[in-house]
Amino acid sequence: MQAKPTTLVGYLGIDAGTQGLSVIFTDQQLQILATASASYDMVPGLAAECYEQLPADWERALSMAIATLRKKLADRGITLDVRAIGISGQMHGEVLADRDGTSLGPARLWCDNRNEAEGEELTQALGVKMPKRITAARWLWTIRHRPELACRVAHITTPAGWIAERLTGQWNLGIGDAAGMFPIDQATLDYDAGLLASFDALAAREAGARLPPLRELLPRVKKAGEDGGSLNARGAALLGLPEGIPVAPAEGDQPSALAGSLIGAAGQVSMSFGTSVVANSVGDRAFQGISRAVDHFCAPDGKPINMVWLRNGTTPMNTVVGMFGLAGAGLGSAAFATIMPLLLAAPDDCGGLLALPFLDDEPGVGVSHGGTGLVVGLNEHNATPGNVARAMLLATIFNLKLGSDLLTAQGYPRSEIILSGGLAQTPALSQIIADAFNTPVVLLSGAQEGTAWGATLMAKFRAGRLSGDTQAWQAFLAAHATGTPTRFTPRSKAVATLATMFKRYQKLLALHAPLAAAVG
Repeated sequence: MQAKPTTLVGYLGIDAGTQGLSVIFTDQQLQILATASASYDMVPGLAAECYEQLPADWERALSMAIATLRKKLADRGITLDVRAIGISGQMHGEVLADRDGTSLGPARLWCDNRNEAEGEELTQALGVKMPKRITAARWLWTIRHRPELACRVAHITTPAGWIAERLTGQWNLGIGDAAGMFPIDQATLDYDAGLLASFDALAAREAGARLPPLRELLPRVKKAGEDGGSLNARGAALLGLPEGIPVAPAEGDQPSALAGSLIGAAGQVSMSFGTSVVANSVGDRAFQGISRAVDHFCAPDGKPINMVWLRNGTTPMNTVVGMFGLAGAGLGSAAFATIMPLLLAAPDDCGGLLALPFLDDEPGVGVSHGGTGLVVGLNEHNATPGNVARAMLLATIFNLKLGSDLLTAQGYPRSEIILSGGLAQTPALSQIIADAFNTPVVLLSGAQEGTAWGATLMAKFRAGRLSGDTQAWQAFLAAHATGTPTRFTPRSKAVATLATMFKRYQKLLALHAPLAAAVG
């Protein structure tokens, strides 16, 4: 006799990344019960540095992933009772639709580089940082280079916003993802009205009166817990779920990752070290001025986030590890098992070595020429694998500190650093970061790193608001911390040593231009 299926109540998280889409289902305590994914490709045949995807591919991947998820649960005798849905997606995309909500072709993604000039122009015209990734810069490019397409546009959104509209029929967007489309006014927690007027004036010089104001094209801005719509007939058919399930405001991957790391208080800094490095600092007010090293968006509750991003992450250190690894080991576990203990045992000053980690360009520190990594100060006493690998890691950390110190100069709080990503797989490396930043570093044990899990947190928060829970976002995140975090406290002697090294590093960095010229 076949066992009767068990119905489990929980939350569905959807994350549309650059290479594929993932879904997860959790119970009411946000324990993950099942996951599934499906991939998609870029539009083929585009010129170098042009990256587009078809919104229909995201929908197809969602349908495939949710079918796999349901089958995994069904094989365990489980059926879903979804209380709310959360959505996350790659930020800064440009998804265009007409008045009927029909996609007007491929979406340009965050990594598409065609509108760098528009980003620089808008930064100067509006007086705020408008990186080339921001959707408004993409829209200005479209107005100029595809005017006939621009005249047909009635809605502009992001990948997460597109999926939300497919599920709900509404053009809403979480405030963090919306901040990746156009700057947010911290006083109103909506698009900055004055900057919108300036953008419209600039666009009018390009297109005359043919286009509506940008505000009419952008999604409505929603904060965590607010109404992101509910599953309509089309969405119910796509997911195989009943109509009426509430949907949390769709968020970008960076705000969702902050949620997934339970970060919400001003002064908390999320650092993720991988192939690239990101430091997202939760602020208590808007950033003043423009810095090439610092970008801006919002947390799901609207708090300002200042982001320092590095292209050259752990790859320079990994390259050194591979160089000194066991013969034939390459960059495998044997190489790391050999070199990482030597790195950790190396002196704080790396025996006097300094390094530049620029295997690629680094826009945030003004380096436009990759292939200029180097190590200086070698002698017969300090030329050891541990010293060289540690110096290369410190070079990346120092580049991150250059951007972070701009926030310190404006008086932003920095109470603790929450570390995630590949570097966190060797917890002892956290001590180096704590010493370099003179700030405690925390490895959380109760958070689930990942944007899809962050989406389920936002789904649960939305469901709580519907049931009358008035808990604030920051308190809600804190309530989901479990286990005992691992903490690393700065060591005063190491802090002083690294402060001296940092000053030396800045002098070396100032010499990069002639070094790059010498390399050719």
